[in-house]
Amino acid sequence: MDTLEAIRTRRSIRAYTDELITDEQIDALLSAAMQAPSAGNQQPWHFVVIRKRAGLEQLADMLPYGKMLHHAPLSIIVCADVEHESNRGYWVQDCSNATMNLLLAAHAMGLGAVWLGVYPRDQRVAELRRLLSLPEGVTPLCVVALGHPAEDVAPTDRYQSDRMHQEKW
Repeated sequence: MDTLEAIRTRRSIRAYTDELITDEQIDALLSAAMQAPSAGNQQPWHFVVIRKRAGLEQLADMLPYGKMLHHAPLSIIVCADVEHESNRGYWVQDCSNATMNLLLAAHAMGLGAVWLGVYPRDQRVAELRRLLSLPEGVTPLCVVALGHPAEDVAPTDRYQSDRMHQEKW
């Protein structure tokens, strides 16, 4: 699958089979995530991998749109160490880039994934900090549910020519 095809055909997948994701697949996903561009090459990201059913169940119960985690074999939480950030405020963009790379890599590998927002919802951030015992200064951006797809979501063409402007608005 080439890059443009991956971008055009990636969809949010919320239903998964029971097949587990291997350590090699997790390493490939995280390697792809860490190839993302970041402001000043600061790479503020950290990743928490959750495979144990109890942890996935807690995430599913905590996140309002996270019910698919009851059946997902894996979740990766994308966080940022904002305490050591020299380019203040760019961590959201940096970690969003890493998350998109992770989602595209999952799709290219035949896996399904969905991005579940955490930041900037203060209650979700606080609950995740407690649940994961995150150190002070580490902020969770999102939770990514992952698994082998148990559904086929057809791609849609989202191009809207009226959203494109030439030279000025």
